[in-house]
Amino acid sequence: MNKLELPIFDFTEEQKVFRNEVRSFLQEEKEKGTFESKCDSWLSGYDPAFSEKLGQKGWIGMTWPKEYGGTERSAIERYIVIEELLAIGAPVAAHWFADRQTGPLFLRFGTEKQKQEFLPKIVKGKCYFSIGLSEPNSGSDLASISTRAEKVEGGWILNGAKTWTSGAHQSHYLVVLCRTEKKDPKNRHKGMSQLLVDISSPGVTVRPIKFLTGEEHFNEVFFENVYITEGNLIGTEGNGWEQSMAELAYERSGPERILSTFPLLEELVRLLKENKDTDRLKEAMKLVTSLISLRLMSLGVAKYLEEGKDVGISAALVKDLGTKFERNVAEIARLLVSSVPSVESDIEIERYLAQSILHAPGFTLRGGTNEILRGIVAKGMVAG
Repeated sequence: MNKLELPIFDFTEEQKVFRNEVRSFLQEEKEKGTFESKCDSWLSGYDPAFSEKLGQKGWIGMTWPKEYGGTERSAIERYIVIEELLAIGAPVAAHWFADRQTGPLFLRFGTEKQKQEFLPKIVKGKCYFSIGLSEPNSGSDLASISTRAEKVEGGWILNGAKTWTSGAHQSHYLVVLCRTEKKDPKNRHKGMSQLLVDISSPGVTVRPIKFLTGEEHFNEVFFENVYITEGNLIGTEGNGWEQSMAELAYERSGPERILSTFPLLEELVRLLKENKDTDRLKEAMKLVTSLISLRLMSLGVAKYLEEGKDVGISAALVKDLGTKFERNVAEIARLLVSSVPSVESDIEIERYLAQSILHAPGFTLRGGTNEILRGIVAKGMVAG
């Protein structure tokens, strides 16, 4: 069996000072009424004005080159900002995917024109992207996608559909994985490409898939003879599978895979301490110890990403364990406090509990189901 090793990481004094700066800013904004904390805020907390505020602080695209609007800060400093945003439940959904995935995708595979056009807008918190991977008839088998782009003069004609597309009803652009060649039965990953689609283009239809809360986040997206110019090909034609897999390393390992229900956990511990309920507090602290372990793993992946190392297996493991933990927070909190969960409640524990319970079914699905992730880990751990 191969070993899975992650570095032990500790923050420097300078990084701790920076964390306090971020924390103070967010606390001040919350006290001013800029936002209301909520669970799963990186998916459901859509606030363009707040995204622009973060852009003004230089906290979007932090690691990117200055020539594209970034501040060339470390991946660990970016991690600190993300942790603090999630811990307080700030509304970051608008720019989330652009910052986490699309920007790095452009930096690694995009043309100079694409970098100059999109990265400065993303950094300012004014340009939003969604990721078009899953399809209605493919399930977790991404290699079976059938959305197709046929080559025409000056570009492609795109036809097909995507589903579970986060934020498509609010985004400006969609990065679509599609087939630009016929399926090869011997190599199903061959002949895929990534195309950049302006969601306002003729032939693009977005239909929401509502959460149990009534919120709109996931979507179905349909493409009917959508014209895509040659300049909107990302990377190399036919290299879409490899590029998409590179994106998923950023998607699966971040603190959002362990902190979606953190506001609930924090309020749970506070209430049990206030009530001096020692026995139940001990049960809640088991969740805290699990969180500490997962955080160390996630930080290790962040460090490896900064060093340019392959983190596919470790990122899949963090996502698998992390999203199970997030669901456990909601399930255990229900048993430890007497409450009536409601998204309309004025009582924080009831509101956070309702948000967590109603969003929980998506935790272990988005970014790859747990079954798929375990397959990735198992294959990677077997000695070649």
